[in-house]
Amino acid sequence: MQHNRAITALVGLSLTAVGLAVVSPVEAAPSPRCGGNPDSVSVLMECVTLDGVMEHQRKFQKIADKYGGTRASGTRGYDKSADYVDDRLSAAGYTVTRQEFSFHLYQEEGPSTLQQTAPGSATYVEGTDYTPTTQSEPGDVTAPVTAVDLMLGIGNTSTSGCQASDFTGFPAGNIALLQRGGCTFEQKGENAAAAGAVGIIFFNQGDADNAGRMGIPAVTLGDGYTGGIPAVNATYALGVEWANTSGLTMRLFANVSRVLTTTENVIAESPGGDPSNVIMAGAHLDSVAEGPGINDNGSGSSALIEAAEQMTKLRLPNKVRFAWWGAEEASLVGSNYYVAQLTPAQRATIEMYLNFDMIGSPNYGLFILDGSGDLGTTGPPGSDDIEALFERFYDGRGEISAPRTFDGRSDYQAFINNNIPAGGLFTGAEQIKTAEQVTWWGGTAGEQFDPCYHAECDTIDNLSPYALQLNSDAVAYAVYLYASGQEVINQP
Repeated sequence: MQHNRAITALVGLSLTAVGLAVVSPVEAAPSPRCGGNPDSVSVLMECVTLDGVMEHQRKFQKIADKYGGTRASGTRGYDKSADYVDDRLSAAGYTVTRQEFSFHLYQEEGPSTLQQTAPGSATYVEGTDYTPTTQSEPGDVTAPVTAVDLMLGIGNTSTSGCQASDFTGFPAGNIALLQRGGCTFEQKGENAAAAGAVGIIFFNQGDADNAGRMGIPAVTLGDGYTGGIPAVNATYALGVEWANTSGLTMRLFANVSRVLTTTENVIAESPGGDPSNVIMAGAHLDSVAEGPGINDNGSGSSALIEAAEQMTKLRLPNKVRFAWWGAEEASLVGSNYYVAQLTPAQRATIEMYLNFDMIGSPNYGLFILDGSGDLGTTGPPGSDDIEALFERFYDGRGEISAPRTFDGRSDYQAFINNNIPAGGLFTGAEQIKTAEQVTWWGGTAGEQFDPCYHAECDTIDNLSPYALQLNSDAVAYAVYLYASGQEVINQP
């Protein structure tokens, strides 16, 4: 790709100096000065090791193993993960704060039920045909099913349920059959509840011939959901079948709980550096309830710990602030809360936000958040510069990268909404890897980038060591160059 960029060049630094060229053994420098005092970005990247990152990953796995197999916000597994980050960063010399906030703790209490009771009889299989929608309210209802503004077939652009007008004539007391696409599930759910629906069946969009839009969608109603009615998610094929079934009546039992509780963000700030020019980098610390979250997002969290510890003794001109977000999986609650609590003057001190959410997917891709708007959504001014810096990193490693749209599914969104430049990395989740992408990155076509996305199997074995090492280097590379002032954004 070619872009018009506004990048300040690295003064006096060649590719070799920033650690992007291969150095022969006879040219290699003495052993790097690790332990917090690397004197260049190339040395820093040597000090940020896979062994170091995996030390933290193994700790997160042990915490999950001890506390019910999860590190979800609101659980002991999350609290112990936050304690671990606090202990490591405090020992490294950072000023650590714990920011408490409220959110809705969602849990599955046992098997749910989805059955057709008319015109025929059928019982659907949880985990194969449907799942409860994350952040659904509990409930057990039996009612006729009414389809709402569906658009079926490959290539559709469904906005089912996104407008209140979609529910014109909807029979109060029915279950709403809604299709994915066009807006958040929260918006669809609120509209359905306002129209008098007693339950919701969401089914996948089916706009592309791959499992990412055909199977059960891994989505949420969001922490802010106030509809008060139960919901489930189902496959596209079943949604089409139900849409074409006259006189359909269903039983929907969401055996879940949703309780207001508290959790914390963990924020670590360098003691020095210009407080009016803050370089901020973050990763969500929580997992989903279903598993330990070692790729999603132990990977980004562990890389941040490793980079922060290796940078601890540096006296950089800009202040560095690392964040480990809580309740990301409950719809980005922690990062939204953090930004909302800042005054306009405090927000103005944040030069940029760098996001690292899933950077070690086993069937990985190398995606950079698309600050330049090639995919249609442009970040605040300066986001294109961040994208270009990560492109340069991958180019120097001989790797192909691809843009990834700002789709609102990770913690950068709160910063973008407040006009703070943002960027970051992502190695793929439930999306399906194409044959072309295999020619770029290897791996297996037709499978998810992370086959264990939001699942119990997202364990210490669910990682690409190569992608995790490469992207941990990229974390250190970007944070160091921006914190040192050797790279800046929004320059003419």
